[in-house]
Amino acid sequence: MAKRKREITDAKIDRFIKEGRGQGTGADYLPWLRVQDVPSTGRSTRGVGWTTGRQHTFLSDLERDYFYALDYADGVTDIREQYPLLPLEETKLIADKLGIEHPKDPKTGVDIVMTTDFVITYRDKEYARTVKPAKELENERILEKFEIERIYWESHQVDWGVVTERDLPYTLIRNVEWIHKEYHNEDVEKLGIFAVQSLERSLAALIQSGTAIARACLACDEQMGLEAGTALAMFRHFVARKIWSVNMSEKINPSNSANGFHITGADGLLAKGG
Repeated sequence: MAKRKREITDAKIDRFIKEGRGQGTGADYLPWLRVQDVPSTGRSTRGVGWTTGRQHTFLSDLERDYFYALDYADGVTDIREQYPLLPLEETKLIADKLGIEHPKDPKTGVDIVMTTDFVITYRDKEYARTVKPAKELENERILEKFEIERIYWESHQVDWGVVTERDLPYTLIRNVEWIHKEYHNEDVEKLGIFAVQSLERSLAALIQSGTAIARACLACDEQMGLEAGTALAMFRHFVARKIWSVNMSEKINPSNSANGFHITGADGLLAKGG
């Protein structure tokens, strides 16, 4: 198979713009960069994001982890990753005024379109966030590019900042990662509303009594004649939809009881993404 050319050319930039990359919102947004446009460090979500209803693209594990925190957060209504700083002439002018070199493709020498890792809509206000390992903040060239980015967003009246691994709530993130794909659980439709409600009541009663999560789920599978693992997947679904609440600041261990468990009464159909 021929290697995909990742060099940036003026023609490629024009093509990306015509394809609608960096445009749209919510489910219609197209990231400027996709996994196949970058080296193999790229990541994509399994399934779709809760907030946007689309698959997301990340260029590092750190970006993916930050996304999980955003996707879980109340008040976040849109997440746009790999957001282009367009028009290109604007960042070139900023770089020129700062007296620093604008980022270029090392092979073609063409000025590249700079991107911000995330543009987030939170409570009707936009925030731009760049995600980088803390050790990279000591790199002078990276700081130069940050300054271009900062001034760009300042001129657009958008709050901009840098997020590192030191800022992330990793226990919550790992919990969200564990429940994430069950937000859209196919068993909900297959089982039907009455079976789901019966499972929800039975499972909640066992968990509230202090029974370990895995043991309670297995008991419900056997009681209702379900395929092994169905109730555990539904447990993750109920937590993802915030129908049930658990202490997300402590690691969810199926071998243990659910700390801080209570039924929130949230309508799962009104949760993020529908």
